[in-house]
Amino acid sequence: MTQETVRIGIIGGGLMGREVASAFGRWFVLNQFPVKAELTAVCDLSEPAREWFRQVPTVRLLTADHRELLASPEVDVVYVAVPHHLHQAIYLDVLAAGKDLLAEKPFGIDLAAARTIAEAAERSGRFVRCSSEFPFLPGAQRAYHLARGGTFGTLLEIRSGFHHSSDLDPQKPVNWKRQTATCGAVGVMGDLGIHAVHVPFRLGYQPRSVFAQLQKVYGTRPDGRGGMAVCDTWDNALLHTETVVDGVAVPLRFETKRLAPGETNTWFLEVLGTDGGVKYSTKEPKTLWTFTRGKEQLWQRTDLGFHGPFPTITGGIFEPGFPDCLMQMWAAFLAERAGKLGDQFGCVTPAEAVRSHELFAAALQSHDEQRAIALG
Repeated sequence: MTQETVRIGIIGGGLMGREVASAFGRWFVLNQFPVKAELTAVCDLSEPAREWFRQVPTVRLLTADHRELLASPEVDVVYVAVPHHLHQAIYLDVLAAGKDLLAEKPFGIDLAAARTIAEAAERSGRFVRCSSEFPFLPGAQRAYHLARGGTFGTLLEIRSGFHHSSDLDPQKPVNWKRQTATCGAVGVMGDLGIHAVHVPFRLGYQPRSVFAQLQKVYGTRPDGRGGMAVCDTWDNALLHTETVVDGVAVPLRFETKRLAPGETNTWFLEVLGTDGGVKYSTKEPKTLWTFTRGKEQLWQRTDLGFHGPFPTITGGIFEPGFPDCLMQMWAAFLAERAGKLGDQFGCVTPAEAVRSHELFAAALQSHDEQRAIALG
């Protein structure tokens, strides 16, 4: 099979930039995939960060200037992983340079930025999507397809979220995610929220109102220089929303937390109805729980193997992890870009990213006014 080669540049060579480079280095594990991903250029302001990428044999350009990367004729697609306050300017530069874009969440620091980026993407005609890896795990995919199947009867409730616990330590030094100027007023919602809304939005569960409970727990943290720095972003957010499914109002709760005791990095989804339901959490990455109502009510546990949406050489008896769902996300992005996604689950669209920001903006208003806010 002849493969199209897509040349990719990375702006932001930190944690996620290195993970993406690793995914491309293992690209051959995808079976009969129509697109070959090749990392050709990397931009980062830090020289040590750039130096790490010298070991990647396909990289031909290392630069501290993202405009130099965007001017390269050897870059077709750009992945941008930088602090939120830089999203709008760099994303717009990518589009103006005529490159396709896989953007890191939250697609701009606020709703105005998200709308500006989405409008520019529409005008440019470039292919643009936003990052959200965890729905590409086998368990998440099974949960999505079961929920889409319409066999759960009348839906009773939906719950989706993402939990961290790393900020429980008050001595953890401050970083850009803890300050509104660089992370945005939405705080943890911007950092983790797209992970929570991706599958519900794709299932058609559109919130029509939201009541938000937001928490700021630690107001200061060590600044790394012997002093203390202000932390003014939201640490935890519970968004109590309501959606309508088959004419019935259904509670839909989104949870994003940096202070969730015992949770290292947990994504979860629950959809419960009168006749059936499904639960999946990366806390137990191999386990899918399904509910059926018959003569007796039954929760059934299924032990999952390695069966992502895009086939790989990996045996089905093995367990997937984050590098695998990251690769599957990139496969979905490049397949859709090539017009070969079919009815497979795809990455977050600009419209969905804007909708997430509309939800987060309404959540801020809800918290300020202590009331439910209607969504358009």
